[in-house]
Amino acid sequence: MKKNIIYSFLSLSLLLASCAKELDEVNINPNATENAQPDYLLTAAIKNTTDAYWGTTNNMNSSLLFAQHWAKVQYTEEDRFIYSNSSFTSLWSTLYSQSITGFNKIIEIGNATSNSNYKGVALTLRSWSFLLLTDAYGDIPYSQAGKLNEYITPVYDKQKDVYFGLLDDLKVAKTALDPNGKAIAGDIIYSGNITKWKKFANSLRLRIALRIADKEPGKAKQVLDEIKADGDLFISDNTDIAQLIYQISPQQNPVSAQFDTRDDYRISKTIVDNLFALNDPRLSVYASKTQTATPQEYVGLPNGLTNSEASNLGFARTSKPGAYFLAPQSPAVIFSYAELLFDRAEAAARGLTSENAADLYKQGITASLKQFSVSDAAASTYLAQAAVQYDASNYKKSIGEQKWIALFGQGLEAWAERRRLDYPQLTASVNTVLNGQIPVRFIYPGTEQSLNGQSYRNAVASQGADLLTTKLWFDAN
Repeated sequence: MKKNIIYSFLSLSLLLASCAKELDEVNINPNATENAQPDYLLTAAIKNTTDAYWGTTNNMNSSLLFAQHWAKVQYTEEDRFIYSNSSFTSLWSTLYSQSITGFNKIIEIGNATSNSNYKGVALTLRSWSFLLLTDAYGDIPYSQAGKLNEYITPVYDKQKDVYFGLLDDLKVAKTALDPNGKAIAGDIIYSGNITKWKKFANSLRLRIALRIADKEPGKAKQVLDEIKADGDLFISDNTDIAQLIYQISPQQNPVSAQFDTRDDYRISKTIVDNLFALNDPRLSVYASKTQTATPQEYVGLPNGLTNSEASNLGFARTSKPGAYFLAPQSPAVIFSYAELLFDRAEAAARGLTSENAADLYKQGITASLKQFSVSDAAASTYLAQAAVQYDASNYKKSIGEQKWIALFGQGLEAWAERRRLDYPQLTASVNTVLNGQIPVRFIYPGTEQSLNGQSYRNAVASQGADLLTTKLWFDAN
């Protein structure tokens, strides 16, 4: 009897073990790898992040309008700043749920496999993602973000603390990046060129140093002194531009994809008028000729029109963005050589370095012209104009206006720099709903109020009302 009980117990144990094994097998996704592959994760995270950065919601339908690079020719509500707390969900949800989570996993794999280059690349891109978020929203989850096993309702860190944290992260990233180290795969920005990744990481450090320069000049100088002392390099020519070059459909540039099916946008009259006034050879790159012949050939659309006003001006008599930007394989630029030179010029003008601000300013204009294939002769003629000369007495105006032109298409960055430098000085349409103001931040997604309510309320109490017009910490003037 005792033996029968033992045999019955053993049989039951084996049956339960077998069932457990079968249940485990049922719960395995047959279409997913058991171990995440860093190359696939890297490609997907870069693509998802860049699509959000360059796509409709965060670029065409908001920041490009705020910077007055583009304007809306139909459904013009956004160009009149009519938004809700669901309007700006895309950047937040994509970067937190896909980008930062993906980059964290790659960092983890890099540590586990002793491949510091995966760690360095992912940490650089994660830093860029957090930078996009804080530049747009202000205070954001940072120190507890992407750690779902520990923090379901992450706190919002103050913008100053986010910038300081990112400077530390990028210093770790540039140290981890080793051109003589293990190779990486899945890199659709620099094709595994670690030297270029190192330059990009240092260039982001310079960008952030200038973000904080009005509020924390001592910290900004410390960052630049560290870069110089370490002998670190920045992006050094147009071949170093950090950009994602898209492919043909369906992996095409989001701008190209948008214009394939819709016709909502035109180039802004503000920038067209500016380019005309400067005889700027980039006009024919930035804008398309009107479909119906016009004396000017290139006609910008005023920002902030009502739907009827825009309709009266017409689709055929106003200019779309240029063919360069509408091409399926047009690049999404993350950090250009021109921006880097303008940043160095500003750092010198502020006394943060001993470089020659006027010379770097001129180099920045030249780099932008070359980026868009302007001839040497046309570049020389442009640079010789009195209106283009560097004004040391108002470096923010000189650099701000030329940088705004050079950043055409990079809505989030152009908008951030216009807020920071206050140039060019833009005017809101009388049809807009913010009493003559242009938005200076994105509204937090409405879901944050229900899913992370206390942290959201703490952020609003600290930063100010959750409005388009609440200035962020870095926006000092």
